[in-house]
Amino acid sequence: MLNFRYHALSLVAVFLALVIGLLLGVAIGDRGLVSSAEKDVRASLRQDVRRAQQERDAARAQLRLRTGFEQDAYPALVGGRLPGMRVALIELGDGSDRIWSLTESALQGSGAKLVSVSVIREPLDLVELSGDAKGTRYEALGDDVSLAHPFGARIGVQFTRGGQLLGAVRHDLLAQGSGTLAGAEGVVLVRNPPTDPADADLKATAAFEDGLVHGLRARGVPVVGVETTDADPSQIGWFSSHQLSSVDDIDDPVGRAALVFALGGERGSFGVKPTAEGGRLPPILP
Repeated sequence: MLNFRYHALSLVAVFLALVIGLLLGVAIGDRGLVSSAEKDVRASLRQDVRRAQQERDAARAQLRLRTGFEQDAYPALVGGRLPGMRVALIELGDGSDRIWSLTESALQGSGAKLVSVSVIREPLDLVELSGDAKGTRYEALGDDVSLAHPFGARIGVQFTRGGQLLGAVRHDLLAQGSGTLAGAEGVVLVRNPPTDPADADLKATAAFEDGLVHGLRARGVPVVGVETTDADPSQIGWFSSHQLSSVDDIDDPVGRAALVFALGGERGSFGVKPTAEGGRLPPILP
């Protein structure tokens, strides 16, 4: 009896050992397979990273070449095209030092000079402006919104030729301003409208802006609307609706060259966005 039990226990022990050994073997084999697969994945990822780094380096090299060429070609492209032109930069709404810098860069070597930078406060403070305009028809501006359009037109004309009204309302009309407001032969216009204006403010501001553009164009002065490629929302549609030429990529050297051509009288919407019906540049003539 003892022998039988002994042999039975021995057989069970052997069977358990075989099962445990089999399970251990499978587990060890699985770990080997997982380890091998993991190594393959890591090697593939390393190759992908190296390939991406090579493509990045190649793109950077191409960008350096393109930037260098554009910088070298820019003076020859725009040199002397705007001799003696006095240019005013007008920004509707929020001002941007970046646009200021890009506009100055665009005019570099063209013969033109940026004589003034004006950031028009929006929404307008009609009450303060009416006080500034005392003695003129616009002293009723605070009570009569219908005066916003003719007021804007008068201001637009005086941006191009100078005038007493612009000087009188300058403090309350402009959030920022520099340079002289004695007139200009070209205007660069930027629009950054208020994001959530009240209905009354929106109506007055829209009327003023429409009048301003009318006044700026009244003397035949070229007015060009500009924005950067990342402008959101784009204002090119607004410029087109007001029959203004525009450039949607002033942050690119080609866009800055397009601005010079547009200030020189070329008409169209230039740039890289779907609204750029004129392409990157107008036809280049000697």
